Amino acid sequence: MHMPVTYLKTLTPGRAVLWCYLIWYFVMAGAYFDPSPRMWLTSAGLGLVIGFALILSVVSTRRTPWPDRWQIFRLFLVPFCVSSFSALVKDRGLILIFSPEPGVTGLALALCAGFLALVGLIR
Repeated sequence: MHMPVTYLKTLTPGRAVLWCYLIWYFVMAGAYFDPSPRMWLTSAGLGLVIGFALILSVVSTRRTPWPDRWQIFRLFLVPFCVSSFSALVKDRGLILIFSPEPGVTGLALALCAGFLALVGLIR
């Protein structure tokens, strides 16, 4: 239990926002889940291709330090989430990233707010 509390105490605002992105993704992916292996494999493939491109853009010179393992993970995860999110919500009536179902958007907002409140409380 000590490690999560320490992590949340030192969490930067930018990383907290990234966690909210992930929470939002999980809520929307759960609400609009598609079991199609083809869609998930396509998203994984795009995640790999774009992830490698992002690594190349981050490590532009020999003097640039190699990203840490969590940054590398995020460089692959973000394009996977973006591509799968787009495929899952296609033709579902979303406005930008907001579900037309108030309960789905409300759940995502509540979980993000709860997470940020927890981080604030621990600090």
